Amino acid sequence: MAKYFDVHPENPQRRTIGNVADSIRSGALVAYPTDSCYALGCQLGSRDGISRIRAIRNLDDRHHFTLMCQNFAQLGQFVHIDNDVFRAVKAATPGQYTFILPATKEVPRQLLHPKKKTVGVRIPDHAVVQALLAELGEPLLSSTLLLPDEEEPMTQGWEIKERLDHEVDVVVDSGDCGTEPTTVIDFSSGELEIVRRGAGDTSRFE
Repeated sequence: MAKYFDVHPENPQRRTIGNVADSIRSGALVAYPTDSCYALGCQLGSRDGISRIRAIRNLDDRHHFTLMCQNFAQLGQFVHIDNDVFRAVKAATPGQYTFILPATKEVPRQLLHPKKKTVGVRIPDHAVVQALLAELGEPLLSSTLLLPDEEEPMTQGWEIKERLDHEVDVVVDSGDCGTEPTTVIDFSSGELEIVRRGAGDTSRFE
């Protein structure tokens, strides 16, 4: 059965965040809220976590996983980013955007798109996730909690606990969460491409 943590959405309890971070370091797969919708997350190098996320979501090896980063300095360790892209990404973070960029050698190979060698990165504008990332000291490997054959992600922690009680190890609940995934912007080819229109306003990229 999954551990269930009720976390204050604006002032997350430090001890609780510490417990969640310890679980992640021990290999746990966690369902957690973000500024767009719920996500599944695990430690950066966890092969087991990656395979469990793939199984829950029925994903193939071309799926772009996302590195949930605390800040821009951390993001810059894991992707190659030129000056023009730097300015565009910097202006839109933190926020409801995922950016696909060429990965550095810091990114485990199993996370990369097999042909493009790219990875998704984002900086969330959410107090609970920011507290968790600060406690971890590294990005959280993530994917939207959207189950196969469903059009919208689940929005309630208790519902996720009921549905995925034997498939995830931890559920973090900080109240209602949005239903719309992030807007995905692909900069990897040198040309901007809007891959998915979601919670983030695309007008700044058009």
